[in-house]
Amino acid sequence: MDTATGTAAAAPPSGPPEPPVPTASRHEDLAGLKVVPARHYWRWAAGAAALVVISQFIHGLLTNPAWEWDVFFLYLSTDTVLKAVWVTLQLTAYGTVLGFALGVVLAFMRLSRSAVLQTVAWTYIWAFRSIPLIVQLLFWFNLAYLYQELGLGIPFGPVLWSFDTMNLVGALSAAVIGLALHQAAYAAEIVRGGVISVDAGQLEAAAALGIPRLRQLRRILLPQAMRSILPNAANEVISLFKGTSIVSVMAIGELFYQVQVVYGRNGRVVPLLMVATAWYILLTTLLSVAQYYVERRFARGAERTPPPSPLQRARILTRRMRAVAATGGFQR
Repeated sequence: MDTATGTAAAAPPSGPPEPPVPTASRHEDLAGLKVVPARHYWRWAAGAAALVVISQFIHGLLTNPAWEWDVFFLYLSTDTVLKAVWVTLQLTAYGTVLGFALGVVLAFMRLSRSAVLQTVAWTYIWAFRSIPLIVQLLFWFNLAYLYQELGLGIPFGPVLWSFDTMNLVGALSAAVIGLALHQAAYAAEIVRGGVISVDAGQLEAAAALGIPRLRQLRRILLPQAMRSILPNAANEVISLFKGTSIVSVMAIGELFYQVQVVYGRNGRVVPLLMVATAWYILLTTLLSVAQYYVERRFARGAERTPPPSPLQRARILTRRMRAVAATGGFQR
């Protein structure tokens, strides 16, 4: 007991301290350990089973005569099919451009502080997402049956100018209008979701700095919102591209309709369906590649050093192989 402070003094260690283990001996002990990699037997078995199934499917494609690959290659690049592909691309382009242009307007109407604009935009989106696309297309195709004449004039007053609707909307025009209006409802929600994903504090800070509202949208809001908009927008464009086959009910010469016409004449159903499938796969792949590079461009603000693209990886691999070949790495 310490008489000055009244506390018990710490007891000295009972034995001599343990000598520290030398660092070199620790490294020798670790070097002597045998490292055994983890073996994932079930993963290997699942991978082997998947490879077997894929190989069987490819073998069936190549050896089964019912696929009639000679007929497939015969019709793959005919003038009829190429013109149908062009019509499909036109419908997709018009529907995408008009649909997203209207969708942006509807999205900002829903985000506005006006109760009237919010209600109108919400009602439009609710209606066009509820009505099936084929019904919308048939309504526009039969516009002349519903309204024999359309006119311009004073609301609820006299008509100053009117015109006949019989030849106003043709089959292709009705398809474009139906696809665009249908697409606008989904595009509006995609754009709205991207806009609200951006932190509102950034716009408040921009407003405090005196930046005009239009510049805030163009330089601050949209570049960040595009990272959320692009994946969903690309999915919608690809869905629209494949969904153009529904206009075949209006006897429009798009890809699926022309394929139906051809196999209705010669009875070669399977190879003609494979022709349509091959074109859909090819064009969808091109859209997916374009989506990848557009997303990569808009991700520059979030990633200072984005990962290399597939083309860059191929170039890096080619340089490595050339370097190894130049040093004689393959001469064994």
